[in-house]
Amino acid sequence: MTVIAVRADDSSWRAQVDVDLKLRTGEFVADLRYDDAGALEYPDPKEGGYDCPPVTLFTGTADRLTALAGPHRPCLAVPAPAAQELAAEAGREQDVALTTARADNGHQLRLSAQPFAGPPGENADAVVVAAVDISGSQNDHERLTLLLTVVCTVLVAVSALAGRWLAGRAVRPALTALDQQEAFFADAAHDLRTPVASLRLLAETGLRGEADSTEVMRRTLRQSTRMSELVDDLLTRARLKAGAVALDLEPLRLDQLVDAVVADTPVDRHRVRVESVPVVVLADAGLLRRAVANLLGNALAHGHAPGEQADIEITVGADGTVAVDDAGPGVPPEQAQSLFERFHSGAGSSGLGLSITAWVSHAHGGSLTVERSARGGARFLLRVPVHKRP
Repeated sequence: MTVIAVRADDSSWRAQVDVDLKLRTGEFVADLRYDDAGALEYPDPKEGGYDCPPVTLFTGTADRLTALAGPHRPCLAVPAPAAQELAAEAGREQDVALTTARADNGHQLRLSAQPFAGPPGENADAVVVAAVDISGSQNDHERLTLLLTVVCTVLVAVSALAGRWLAGRAVRPALTALDQQEAFFADAAHDLRTPVASLRLLAETGLRGEADSTEVMRRTLRQSTRMSELVDDLLTRARLKAGAVALDLEPLRLDQLVDAVVADTPVDRHRVRVESVPVVVLADAGLLRRAVANLLGNALAHGHAPGEQADIEITVGADGTVAVDDAGPGVPPEQAQSLFERFHSGAGSSGLGLSITAWVSHAHGGSLTVERSARGGARFLLRVPVHKRP
């Protein structure tokens, strides 16, 4: 599959380059014509139409072609012998000719030559040659090839080790492991597709110089931070689902943990109120903190109408419950059952945050539910066991 993917990518970008070059020469040929005296009329090079991609107009017979017009300020240097040789081939064959050449700076160039039909009954006595630098596309293809090779090598090595470990195990644990792997890859593909595409678009924008470099870097940093958080969430959820996380249970003040989460969460112009009573629960501090932070983050993101200020109320009860109420649009009843599954946390969200929170609550022997809030929005209720003193 890797070989097929590499070959398909190579054929795809090369075909696209050839199509673009043929369009370039075809558009230029469309501007050529003969006047009443039989003289060839062509665009003025000083108008910039020859510059990028660079275009050269040759005239004469196929055996003796000379450059009649060329780029005034070319965006790249095209070797004259290669362009003339390709023009002669197109003149002889009376058809479009393509070739690859190397510029003086070592970059690979793709050249296309298209003959221009002369007066009726005569062979073409003009040939248009256009060129484009394909070194960038070639480098991208080589990086993709290297990436796929490394990934396949790693996957083969990991698969070999996993196969040896599973050799002595029963069939059911092996199938469970495969299902978990497929779910992880599905999560990763679903959640990383958009930020990866955004990063690529930002990189292309920066390379073309179409935006301020500082703004591009700032947006790139935001996207990379989001990707880091997504990867962290993916790994946490996968480990929770696989039972690979050992809970470090200890007595802790739930009310103080909630206060710390609220203090550490940027709320911008939104309003967050906390009402709590002292209560001690038996829980893993790190996982419980993450669960509460996910509920608060979900309320900040979805618990208000677009452009309006969120008004969130968090209540910590003596029975080990954390209720997060908002005044937003609420949760439709048909989504309440599937809300804590992956990809089901609402528009614009992956579902990992609430999914992780549900797994944390279940791992502690608690629960996570959602209902309509008395304030009109959604009310998320997280329950964890209260610590019973001996």
